Amino acid sequence: MAEFLSSEAILARLVSFDTVSSKSNLDLIAWVESYLASHAIRSQRIADTSTAKASLFATIGPEGPGGICLSGHSDVVPVEGQAWTSDPFTLTRKGDKLFGRGSADMKGYIAVCLARMVANKAAALATPVHLVISYDEETTCEGILPTIARFGHDLPKPRAVLVGEPSLMKVANGHKSAVGYFTYFKGREAHSSKPSDGANTIVAGAMLVAEIERLAAQFRDRADAASPFDPPFTTLHVGVFKGGVARNIVPLDTMVNWEIRALPGLDMQAVVDSLCAHVDRVILPYLTATAPESAITHERQFWLNGLAPEKGSFAEALALRCSGGNHTIVVPYGSEAGQFQAAGIPTIICGPGDIAQAHKPDEWIAVSELRACEAFLDRLFEGCRAGL
Repeated sequence: MAEFLSSEAILARLVSFDTVSSKSNLDLIAWVESYLASHAIRSQRIADTSTAKASLFATIGPEGPGGICLSGHSDVVPVEGQAWTSDPFTLTRKGDKLFGRGSADMKGYIAVCLARMVANKAAALATPVHLVISYDEETTCEGILPTIARFGHDLPKPRAVLVGEPSLMKVANGHKSAVGYFTYFKGREAHSSKPSDGANTIVAGAMLVAEIERLAAQFRDRADAASPFDPPFTTLHVGVFKGGVARNIVPLDTMVNWEIRALPGLDMQAVVDSLCAHVDRVILPYLTATAPESAITHERQFWLNGLAPEKGSFAEALALRCSGGNHTIVVPYGSEAGQFQAAGIPTIICGPGDIAQAHKPDEWIAVSELRACEAFLDRLFEGCRAGL
């Protein structure tokens, strides 16, 4: 007889899989496949090009297009260097709190989805409910794209997507877009006693940082106090700066890792183009003046579509009805929600747990949040029985 596991029991199994983004998630996917199959729930893998990772798409209810898609990512951030007081890959309960890496972001949501899908497998659903579990959300948010590309082909295109990022079960209809780049500088080494014989890539990198900060200040100065976003302006940020090998050597190589997080409606590519044009017009000539062989190259790290508020969308109305809420919020973090919206699918964020607990040592989710998510999904399944 198939085993029925509680949300907490499923969460314990999910947390036990070390699915840090740099590692494979296939063991977790295999366990979920097996658990769903034991309850006669059909699922399909969508592997990445390396076959080291995969998404999973599962459905209960009638065949055909449409339906409501519940979406969560299986990958988590690293634990190295963090001072955990318990094993991060063993779910540990202390009072109302369940500790473990990914408990809030966002294996708690996946656990509740699995528990409630199994509980409603035998229900006479008029509207199908899908579950998609993705990978690489924490690094690029692009692991979901192969699945989205198959919507309307060999996978049904959902009518709405509910992304379960931790929002304390509040309905979020917006977040910023984001892009990250590596910029690589190649100059010429020389002895520091004659710096003019070389081309100093640390100075060139600092020139890029100065231009990034100049643009960042422009956006800060144009902040809209009425904006619901925090902060209420587009941000630019430099996260990594690496260059040089010794004090007395003019540095040959430097790398700058930078990002933009843009308000909905901003042409983010135009900002990228502006920075790249400044590099070509101002910074590269600084290097080639003494070293014609110098070069500057840009490598895009990720591109994340923003989630633009769509007031009154089917997804928003559905989530508000299931949550019992009467207003929406926006969130400061990025997610896969914008990728679904870019594919023309109404999408919102609503999930258990607090983003303030994510990515930290001793990450936790409250049991009460799991209960609230269960109640949300129970109302969703009730609507799917009636035919949304």
